[in-house]
Amino acid sequence: MNRKDSIPESLAGEARNRDQIIIRTSVIGIAANLLLAAFKAAVGLVSHSIAVTLDAVNNLSDALSSVITIVGTKLANRQPDRKHPLGHGRVEYLSAMIVAAIVLYAGITAAVASVKKIIRPEKAEYTAVSLMIVAVAIGVKLLLGRFVTAQGRRANSRAMEASGADATFDAILSASVLASALIYVAFGVSLEAWVGAAISVFIIRSGIDMMTDTLDDILGQRADPELTGKIRRILTEAPDVRGAYDLLLNNYGPDRNYASVHLELPDTMTVEEVDVLTRNVQARVYQETGVVLTGVGVYSYNTKNSEAAKIRNAVQALVLSHEWALQMHGFYIDTVEKDLRFDVVMSFEIEQEEGLAILTKELKEHYPEYTIQIAPDVDIAD
Repeated sequence: MNRKDSIPESLAGEARNRDQIIIRTSVIGIAANLLLAAFKAAVGLVSHSIAVTLDAVNNLSDALSSVITIVGTKLANRQPDRKHPLGHGRVEYLSAMIVAAIVLYAGITAAVASVKKIIRPEKAEYTAVSLMIVAVAIGVKLLLGRFVTAQGRRANSRAMEASGADATFDAILSASVLASALIYVAFGVSLEAWVGAAISVFIIRSGIDMMTDTLDDILGQRADPELTGKIRRILTEAPDVRGAYDLLLNNYGPDRNYASVHLELPDTMTVEEVDVLTRNVQARVYQETGVVLTGVGVYSYNTKNSEAAKIRNAVQALVLSHEWALQMHGFYIDTVEKDLRFDVVMSFEIEQEEGLAILTKELKEHYPEYTIQIAPDVDIAD
């Protein structure tokens, strides 16, 4: 299937709209964080407050993160080429990893500066104006966090969702800075270096969480059950399809999914009929989910032999009597040539070789005259 020629205009429009959302939101985030950083830096320098200064540095790192998000989005949308035939979508994951590294570095730097201030404290001097600026910054960050998170969900951008959550968390940290300043003004007790240390810990934790989430995307995660369920429903609604198995999704960036699957079809279908069927389901899956179905394999099931159905039920009962055997499919038996074959999905609780040995031994005891072929499958999708 030629993807470029078959992309529905609605999906192409959604892709363009996604990019516009990410870039527009990131620009707003950059502007807001630069203004906040400037005001907080001024307050921190004038008041000699390490906590406020570190809060300003955190805003700068957020602005830099938004810049990297824009660059990553632009690079990810480059057209496929000979060297990268499946596109450049995974660049977004790399840009998210860079953002996580920046956040982590900012947290470590903040921790070092805070510890130095704890060892050698400086007297802070707050004014009503400086406290008002910090209070306004808290409100701006809360609004920015809600806005960026909502836009991230709308655009299906993990990096933007993380930025939104980070902005909301920054508002909470800024509130702690304000609280420490008010305590100092009211009681003369200086907590701002300790608050700075606490902020640095939370920043480091945020960086680690972002890095872990992005690493999961790069390594590959279990497919979304809602998406795989929808694809299977589409496939099994097609005429003569008794089941859809071995659904494997490969992700090459946000909303860039390629898949392969096996369909269980009657042994009476011709190659021409199978060809028409597979082309139809490929088109429908792409139109309704945006997933490119690159390969459709076929299992045949017996329709001409009543004895085959009885043996299938008996074999399935034997196989599924083991807790680690999650599913049996692709069953076919040739009672003349004495050939029996099927696939079995095994859980991660048992080695495939061990499971195959157990099943083969048991089936040989019941059907010694048959050649038994069992293909092991991995539990890759719900």
